[in-house]
Amino acid sequence: QVQLVESGGGLVQPGGSLRLSCAATGMISGISAMGWYRQAPGKARELVAIITNGGNTDYADSVKGRFTISGDNARGTVYLQMNSLKPEDTAVYYCDAVHWGMNYWGEGTLVTVSS
Repeated sequence: QVQLVESGGGLVQPGGSLRLSCAATGMISGISAMGWYRQAPGKARELVAIITNGGNTDYADSVKGRFTISGDNARGTVYLQMNSLKPEDTAVYYCDAVHWGMNYWGEGTLVTVSS
């Protein structure tokens, strides 16, 4: 079992930046990838960014060049640096960990981009 806790969400103006953090506890030795998803009101949850144990990363097209994922899966930590934020980035952001093929989720942190 893996437990995830996110932090760092909040209200930011368009063009601003935020950094999300996620810490995993429990049996973190089996984690093979960690990432961030988001869900906007009335929309399905979507992948934002993911990082594997080998350090490979992947991003949604909508955030490429603006968001950067980093972290240490062996320590169960993952971060999301979000720059040049847009109103359409407003969503609840969820941390995800893939542990022995199963996905574990945090409770989410709200990011609101508004003037």
